[in-house]
Amino acid sequence: MDMSGTHYPSYRKQLIGGLAAMRADAPDVMTAFNELHRASLADGSLSTATKELIALAIGVAARCEGCIAFHVSAALRAGATREQIVEALGVAVMMGGGPATMYAAEAFAALEQYERAS
Repeated sequence: MDMSGTHYPSYRKQLIGGLAAMRADAPDVMTAFNELHRASLADGSLSTATKELIALAIGVAARCEGCIAFHVSAALRAGATREQIVEALGVAVMMGGGPATMYAAEAFAALEQYERAS
């Protein structure tokens, strides 16, 4: 059941627009961040899917809705399963306590929205 007030696929598109505008005004910073992002999430000893699960769990523990919007989508695209995402959310709850539990519910709503959209 989707109880979230946020529609994460739409929210992600909205954030992409904001990031593009920021890239226009701060190209060096955004280029550097994009390169860090690409290098950090590239397949290596850990798969991209595993790294996206880690990023999602940290985003939930840090209470970042934008992170949820991007990393649920990216984890699914990288091949993470629903079960793997739910387990990563469990780790986030363990690490972040009550506040992370609330954001884990948001991430679960995002998962359901992205699954319905595909």
